[in-house]
Amino acid sequence: MNELAEKLARRAKINEGEEKPKIGSSSRFNPYVEFPNMSRKEIKEHEKNFKLYDTSKDGFIDLMELKYMMEKLGHPQTHVGLKAMIKEIDEDCDGQINFREYLLIFHKAALGELMADGLNEIVKSVNVNEVGTKGAANFFEQLAAKQSQSNKFEEEIKQEQEEKKREAEEARKRKEEFKRKMSGFQ
Repeated sequence: MNELAEKLARRAKINEGEEKPKIGSSSRFNPYVEFPNMSRKEIKEHEKNFKLYDTSKDGFIDLMELKYMMEKLGHPQTHVGLKAMIKEIDEDCDGQINFREYLLIFHKAALGELMADGLNEIVKSVNVNEVGTKGAANFFEQLAAKQSQSNKFEEEIKQEQEEKKREAEEARKRKEEFKRKMSGFQ
């Protein structure tokens, strides 16, 4: 009963403008929808890098993990510099960087909106040739990319599906070969 009263009181405060609603866990984050200027390949590469530096595996990069990341990238930062980096992209004000905020670094970099030098170093650490980022595309290139975006995602999904089919076929062939060899021992 007490929990319900607390929730109702909080809802009333939100409705009256005395308190802000919490952003986050209730809505699901879809990076492909929220960051349409990034390809699936880019997002997966960023996710791989995010997980690499999320040493605690809690889904966040905290101050110490960010410090570790910057040292590994060869651009160590002061404690104040690290806090400034987090503050610039920490939308939910929890003092940590979640995957959405990590992608926001690259999104803001593409728009030229990053202020903290350390964040620019993170962006530079991504191999542009491997990831294929569009960073400096002019207006017309961005417009054309937006128009062909749905085709691009469909093509990437088809490629992933074809690759999985090839892997399944190879596994089936290996299994048949194994059974054939095993029959020779019986």
